[in-house]
Amino acid sequence: MLLKSDRDLKTDLKASEFELLVPANNKDIAIKAIKAGADAVYIGYSRFGARIQAGNSMQDLIELIEFAHQYRVKIYITLNTILKNDEIKKIEKLIWHLYTIKADGIIIQDMGILECNLPPIPIIASTQCHNNTLEKVKFLEKTGFKRVILPRETSLSEMKEFYDNTNIELEAFVHGALCMSYSGQCYLSYSIGGRSANRGECAQPCRKKYSLKDADGKTILKDKYILSLKDLNLSDRLEDLILSGITSFKIEGRLKNEAYVVNTTAYYRQALDKILNNYGLKRSSAGYSEHEFEPNLNRTFNRGYTTFYLDEEKKDIATVNYNASIGEFVGVVQNVKKNYFSLNTNILNNGDGICFFNENKELKGTNINKTDGNLVFPAEIKGIKEGVKIYRNYNKEFDDKLKNINISRKIPAKIRVRETNQSYLFFLDDEEGNSATQIISKTYEPAINKEKALSTLEIQLSKSGDTEFKIKKADIKIKSVPFIKVSEINEIRRNLTARLRKIRRKNYRYCYRTTAISTLEYPIGSLDYKANIYNEKAELFYKKRGCAIKELALETQKNVKNKEVMISKYCIKNQLGLCPKQTPIKKYAEPFVLIDEFNKEYLVEFCCKDCVMKIIVNE
Repeated sequence: MLLKSDRDLKTDLKASEFELLVPANNKDIAIKAIKAGADAVYIGYSRFGARIQAGNSMQDLIELIEFAHQYRVKIYITLNTILKNDEIKKIEKLIWHLYTIKADGIIIQDMGILECNLPPIPIIASTQCHNNTLEKVKFLEKTGFKRVILPRETSLSEMKEFYDNTNIELEAFVHGALCMSYSGQCYLSYSIGGRSANRGECAQPCRKKYSLKDADGKTILKDKYILSLKDLNLSDRLEDLILSGITSFKIEGRLKNEAYVVNTTAYYRQALDKILNNYGLKRSSAGYSEHEFEPNLNRTFNRGYTTFYLDEEKKDIATVNYNASIGEFVGVVQNVKKNYFSLNTNILNNGDGICFFNENKELKGTNINKTDGNLVFPAEIKGIKEGVKIYRNYNKEFDDKLKNINISRKIPAKIRVRETNQSYLFFLDDEEGNSATQIISKTYEPAINKEKALSTLEIQLSKSGDTEFKIKKADIKIKSVPFIKVSEINEIRRNLTARLRKIRRKNYRYCYRTTAISTLEYPIGSLDYKANIYNEKAELFYKKRGCAIKELALETQKNVKNKEVMISKYCIKNQLGLCPKQTPIKKYAEPFVLIDEFNKEYLVEFCCKDCVMKIIVNE
């Protein structure tokens, strides 16, 4: 394959459509996200999604798809768990149903699905597929996938490499919670309590406290959130992502609430539109959002932000002393009295939630009962001292505003009025070239006051109310001005909007999968449990592609002793300043031992050559 040149990239940018992809727990949140500016939404069905708590009925998906397609917004269904044998037939039937209702794609992990009889629905490779090498991305493209969702750990240079050497769509995470492990390669939750991340049941053990000891039993850390990472925020790096070949920008959060989704969607919509406009590039959906609030990423759930490994630098990315939302910095404590304290700012309000780090560097929080200028009366004042930095992790005023905010999304349209010898012609045209027409015979009496009649006609035709259309000033070019009652003009407008809505639905461009599933040789010849093969169809898939299967998915095994249950680009030694590249002094004997709250031990193996860390069950 010829490598793409910089000139090709510029050409591809002009030809591409760029997509802001946002999460939704349910139909109502999805609709709010679309109104806030989403180009696409990913959402779960009641089964088979990697967030088992975020399921939806088929009827809800039907209604959501119908709403979304009016704005050319795509709806992707998450079916990205590994499947049991008895689930394969069920998911095959489900996929045909999703195709029938015109879901725009399915996101999958289990390759056994590709051995089913599938409709021509677009298929997207979940990040759970561990799409971390060029060889895997090439394989997925040639196998028949439309898109790959890249690991959160992917750097700009790796993205560019994938872009230069393939023609598959590339999707990247830009915001939200970070998994400590490579997705699809984390078995820690399963090893602890049998809840498998690959089955959508992750118990999030990386957000728990652990202790860390060296090989001599010396304590390095005691009861800290060693595996908990900050949240991803690439809102300032969208241009870099575009120039590296990314066309879909994904916000994490199918378990997050409506305020989070609306706020992050609106913020990234503004940031992305600014870049697209500067480059003269196209977004993938239609219409524009209208809302009455200023989005702010610090005002919804966040553990502090990081760009992770985008620049291939191992920075301070963990939240060792806390695992909860820290929110936004609001000020420094000046004085402390018995039941209140003064702040060097006065932006806190009654009902806000605040947090701070105490003298032991632990994150503590409380609610605000009352404020009086810069005087703050908290529910609990213990631990608050002079000089302490205060963060607001719940902004009551902002959240209340988001709950009650009026958000709408409009499709620009215009009405034209023309005449023939026998009729008046009314047209409603949208920005995509769709047009609805209504022809009315000249049976009206001529208007006595032509100027007033024209003005009334123009005003009434230009109204669009709570419809999805935003009608500009009506373009009326007629010589014989009729007198038409306001009620009849309104009826004409309503008929036009209903017809245009129907035409837009009919003209929706559904992207069918046009490539057959190939049997190209898999780039890895021998597979162990980390291939996540959980059913006979998946076994068949890999065997047909030349693989020797040494063992099935870890979820089929009861004994996990000595198994790698996590592999991560995140490194504890680097986080603690113990990386040999940072300091030649070896303070602690290896291997390190990680101990959870149940005193279960895990060996921590550092593969410095590949710059990855592995966690292994030690008992």
